[in-house]
Amino acid sequence: MPRPVLPETQIHPAIRARITHYQSGILEEVLAALAADRVVVVGMAQNPFCRQARKALTEAGIEHRYLEYGSYLGAWRKRSALKMWTGWPTFPMVFVDGALAGGANEVKALIASGELGRMLSRRAQ
Repeated sequence: MPRPVLPETQIHPAIRARITHYQSGILEEVLAALAADRVVVVGMAQNPFCRQARKALTEAGIEHRYLEYGSYLGAWRKRSALKMWTGWPTFPMVFVDGALAGGANEVKALIASGELGRMLSRRAQ
């Protein structure tokens, strides 16, 4: 079942532009990174799970781009916009070939199972 999202028809026309443009800069940055890099980690300072995801990727020899937005003390609005966009509630957000693959635990499981390597080799062929 797809994740429920409020339909456009249930948003008053007077606020549609505000919703459309809310924190659009961060979304544009992430989308540009997804277009340019096969593996992208979006995180925040001070978060141990962001460090774990990056360490696991590095140890597996997987190149990745890291985008960091604030810390526990700031930039929460930007991160909130990403949470609303993806539906993923925590950081990091790890993307592989433009698709959200999860966070640190999910990426470590993908590496351990060999699935991440297979995902990356499929598109490289």
